[in-house]
Amino acid sequence: MLVEAVVSIGSGVAARSTTLLAAGIDSLIELASAALLIWRLTLELQRGEASAEDAERKASRVGGALLFALAAYVVIAAAWSLWTREGQEFSWPGLMVSLVSLPIMWVLLRRKLRLADALGSRALRTDAIESIACLWLSLVVVIGLLAQLGFGAWWVDAATSLAILWLLIKEGRDGWKGEEGND
Repeated sequence: MLVEAVVSIGSGVAARSTTLLAAGIDSLIELASAALLIWRLTLELQRGEASAEDAERKASRVGGALLFALAAYVVIAAAWSLWTREGQEFSWPGLMVSLVSLPIMWVLLRRKLRLADALGSRALRTDAIESIACLWLSLVVVIGLLAQLGFGAWWVDAATSLAILWLLIKEGRDGWKGEEGND
């Protein structure tokens, strides 16, 4: 996740790509979510189930809030790109890291969802949903970069970055409320 974050953010800045930056920021959110999850599980081991429920709610809400923050970034960056009529440049490193992350995220999210179901953990489920968001973001980056390479249209990056909003908002809301999302 750290490699994906560094490459995506670096490539996103170089290419002026909202989708690449969003993918990199999402990787950082995934790392923060994993840290919260470790905190929650450690708390349960140290203090028992009662403390874990409160930690579970807090971790789920923080995960939801991070997804809302990413959605806000995507909206602002896409709007700015559309307003200024400046789009991304093609990025080979961005394309490569996104292609590599697709199968990795698929395996990771399936394992997280199975473990979340086995443990009954909303926080782990929210963390898995963030992996789904990362998977979708990587797919959107690939589509956007290939469209940019093929058509050279300045607005492609902004349009493709907005394609992920529905998932970020839905899962952010579910995490905030402490609800379980759908696979």
